[in-house]
Amino acid sequence: MKNRILDLWTKRKVLLVVILLATASAAVYALAHLSTKAPTVPTFQVKRGEFLDVLQFRGELKAMKSVSITAPANAGDLQILKILPDGTQVKKGDVVVEFDPSKTQMDLAQDKSVLKSSQAGIDQVRAQGVLNEEADTTAVMKAKYDVQVAKLDASKAEVVSRIEGAEANLKLADAEQSLRQAEAQLKSDITVDQATIQDKKNASRKAEFDAHRAETSLASMSLKAPADGSVSLIAMWHNGGVAPFKAGERAWPGMLIAELPDASSMRIVARVDETERGRLAVSQPVTLQLDAIVDRQFSGKVERIGTIATSDFTAGWPIPRNFDLEISMDQADPRLKPGMTAQITIIVDRVPNAITIPAQASFLRSGQTVAYVWNGSAFQERAIQVERRSRDRVLVSSGLKVDDLVALKDPSGKE
Repeated sequence: MKNRILDLWTKRKVLLVVILLATASAAVYALAHLSTKAPTVPTFQVKRGEFLDVLQFRGELKAMKSVSITAPANAGDLQILKILPDGTQVKKGDVVVEFDPSKTQMDLAQDKSVLKSSQAGIDQVRAQGVLNEEADTTAVMKAKYDVQVAKLDASKAEVVSRIEGAEANLKLADAEQSLRQAEAQLKSDITVDQATIQDKKNASRKAEFDAHRAETSLASMSLKAPADGSVSLIAMWHNGGVAPFKAGERAWPGMLIAELPDASSMRIVARVDETERGRLAVSQPVTLQLDAIVDRQFSGKVERIGTIATSDFTAGWPIPRNFDLEISMDQADPRLKPGMTAQITIIVDRVPNAITIPAQASFLRSGQTVAYVWNGSAFQERAIQVERRSRDRVLVSSGLKVDDLVALKDPSGKE
């Protein structure tokens, strides 16, 4: 009995010790857990890596060379019957735009009718002129004959009476006057006939010119591709807005309708300020992301950097002065079209094995750049030295070390 009581007492002591140990462990765990609570704002763990000093800006795709397709300059009213969609691939000689030829056909028929009438009028005037000239020539010959007869009669004045002699002299004067009138009429009719014929010739030449112009206009009612390429319709102001032309719309003579860009002359054109220009160099590699072609990234290189600053009127007020930049592309793509916009990325420097943090992990406090570093239970404000900034990254030269946990948002709530 005594042994049994001793065993029970021993077991109770062991159980009590176990309970005490468990309670102590739980208390230690709870204390440790409370002392290493998790941060309440997003954080970033500092690591070493390559820092990329990057410039980014926007650009536009342009063709440095292109062939223009314009409406006929010598046509009147032009209505588009057919026009190829934007981006259509064409071969040389393919019809790009077709205008309604009915009005030009009517003009041509009318001009040919006027030309035919003018030529007939010339023939008629010439024939009438021949008749008039023959009649006037006959009248002159008759007048000359009458003058000779009158002279003969006047020569008898010495052998006839004085009255008869006077009558003969009067008849001679009348005959000479009639001769002068007949000669003047002949000269006048010749001059009038020549002037009339010249007028008819001028009208005929004008009708011939109009007919030739109408024939040329009729032949130009179909605008054909002068070379292989991709059709780029040009947005122009018409019908109260800026847009490419469509079938059924009217265009005026000489209007630019479309272009065939030379694919080999495609360039990304951008503008950069003076500080950016100083960090760029010809042949520098470039990465391009076109907004309209999201499934592919292009590469290229800097081809030309402007040497003279010009005003950029598209940048708002105040109008800045910056430099032109041209970038050539290493790849071709049938989807490339002038007017497309692109994001340009140029790596101007690489710093290996550097400590970098996101830009949102640095804060300006009292004129000094700081970061908030987690010490296990709270964030501690720490001054840092920023050597460079690029896009969304910051190169830190001092103040942080690897594996530091920095806040991505101000934990003090001052922001």
